[in-house]
Amino acid sequence: MENNKMMPIDVQIEKIIRTKRKTIALQIRDDAKLVVRAPYNLDDETISAIVSKHRRWVEKKQKEVATRNQKLYPKEFVDGEGFLYLGRYYKLNIVDDQSEPLKFEGAFYLSRYVLPHAQEIFMQWYKDKAFEKISERVDLYAEKRGYKYNKIGITDAQKRWGSCSFKGNLNFSWRLIMAPLSVVDYVVIHELVHLEERNHAKSFWDKVKMLMPDFESRRNWLKSNGYLLTLWSNK
Repeated sequence: MENNKMMPIDVQIEKIIRTKRKTIALQIRDDAKLVVRAPYNLDDETISAIVSKHRRWVEKKQKEVATRNQKLYPKEFVDGEGFLYLGRYYKLNIVDDQSEPLKFEGAFYLSRYVLPHAQEIFMQWYKDKAFEKISERVDLYAEKRGYKYNKIGITDAQKRWGSCSFKGNLNFSWRLIMAPLSVVDYVVIHELVHLEERNHAKSFWDKVKMLMPDFESRRNWLKSNGYLLTLWSNK
């Protein structure tokens, strides 16, 4: 349930999302706007007070994100440009004598005739690889724990790396395939555990830790570097 009502406080809230969660969480999105996740029974006045109390933290994080975003530029799809795949950058080569639009053989090879559609072609390639690799990792960890899921989907989500529905459907953002495999595995395990534990209570994290003792370092990598998993780049 979402509430887009803007509250009269000194820190602007872009959106309030109320769910069955027991605690409040402040999230600075990739566009530097503040999202508040709160329990259903938490009133606006209390949310306002909590956000005001953490004003310095919010402003600091918003400034960090805004500064970071100023250094990001759209990909140009030119020779030598680097593209992420499973945590490594691989160079792009523009070629003339290639029948298929895009190939990956230790580097990316893009046919010159499809340059006007390069971004769409890369996105589709990432989506195909994401489905292939993530399905493999889901099956690996599901078998270890005996999890039964319904189906796997690849989404265009910009803010959520993964999700688990009450029907047992697991969804993952295609951008996740740009991350190191260890990070992909963390998100896979995170969503698999949600098949048993619907919220982020202690029992949830205990089960994640049982399958992945060092999950915190992988989660922290994603928090710090997730903004790089895009068809934009630093210059």
